[in-house]
Amino acid sequence: MSASSPTPRRRRTAAGLVAGAALAATTLVVALPAPALADGPGSGTPTVVTVGDSYISGEAGRWAGNTNTGSQYIDALGSTAYYDNASDTAETIPRCHRSHASEVHLGGGVNGMNLACSGAKTATYTDSNGYFKPGLDFYDDGAGNQGQAKMLQAYASTHNVTMVAVSIGGNDFNFGSIVQSCVSDFLTSSSLWPNYCNDDSSVTANFTSSNVSAQTTAIKNGLLNLATAMRNAGYADSQWTLMVQDYMSPLPGGSGIRYSQSGYTRQNTGGCGFWNKDADWANSTALSTINSSVKNAVSATGLGNTRVLELATAFNSRRLCENTVGLLEEEGLTSWTGAGAVDKTEWVNQIRTVSTATSDYYIQESLHPNYWGELALRSCLRQAYNGGSPKSGTCTRSSTGLTASGEPVMSLK
Repeated sequence: MSASSPTPRRRRTAAGLVAGAALAATTLVVALPAPALADGPGSGTPTVVTVGDSYISGEAGRWAGNTNTGSQYIDALGSTAYYDNASDTAETIPRCHRSHASEVHLGGGVNGMNLACSGAKTATYTDSNGYFKPGLDFYDDGAGNQGQAKMLQAYASTHNVTMVAVSIGGNDFNFGSIVQSCVSDFLTSSSLWPNYCNDDSSVTANFTSSNVSAQTTAIKNGLLNLATAMRNAGYADSQWTLMVQDYMSPLPGGSGIRYSQSGYTRQNTGGCGFWNKDADWANSTALSTINSSVKNAVSATGLGNTRVLELATAFNSRRLCENTVGLLEEEGLTSWTGAGAVDKTEWVNQIRTVSTATSDYYIQESLHPNYWGELALRSCLRQAYNGGSPKSGTCTRSSTGLTASGEPVMSLK
């Protein structure tokens, strides 16, 4: 072997090292795990988002039942009940009242985000007191105030939103001003000469065929905005469900109210100042018309991923001033934590007047589901979510007592 023979061997060794390195590199690439996908459409923890108005934001969720002996006896959540910012120290949008008791918090491995706002209509506006009310639109003033569709679009792009639940339409039909008119008419007239609100021009104007048609269209367009927001966020319609809920009856018909309509006890004690005839009208005409408008709007969207959660009778026998329940003091209870309170007391907050201005109560909490009502609605929404396969249905109270999770016993059929 010549003196030069080692050189080829060194070349072969170098070639082998290169080949080995290439093989190792190939092996290394194969062994690396795939990069984790960021949360977004179809990726990450399933999340439910609620949008719309006070009947889904959690308005009045601080209070468990009603009493005239002191707010501390029904204060289930305390002064931080409506805090919803990241540090839980304030409201993200003042007076949206996104309660900790609101129905969005389903649990069971499903995250929740509450974008709803008390007082919201289909279109964004600022109320007479200067409070911003985001609607189901893409409003953006560039200073941080956005419509709920715009907020949903941004949130859904970085979270796995599998269902959007919405309650909308009541404020488009001027629910708050109708209640105010009915209570005012009750307090300023007598049982001998009752002044009914159901024939006031300011009330009936909301239920003309032309206005019902206009509001149905507005609700339809709001729902379509939500669908657009989800598409803009990267979702196919098949990846999420739009769950539209209608409104529950908060007050029984006249024959079911436990206080006489003679005198002022009905409002001064019960906080339900409606004449019998107006209470009947509220259920048979106002509520049914609004709920029909909501359901007709859902159909008009033409969307294939919608479901409807019907709540009209969900609170029956637990409504404000109903003769099957009472105030804490009327039921012999000293606190909302007393045994059987969920079955003995009301699930709807009293109608407040300016006399409560210096208390912990807000007038805007009037005639809304309270703590017990919010938990009942949460059970309804959880059952409608159906483990990720959302379904339509009618939710009603099915038994007394509380479930293991501390919620009223509700059933969806």
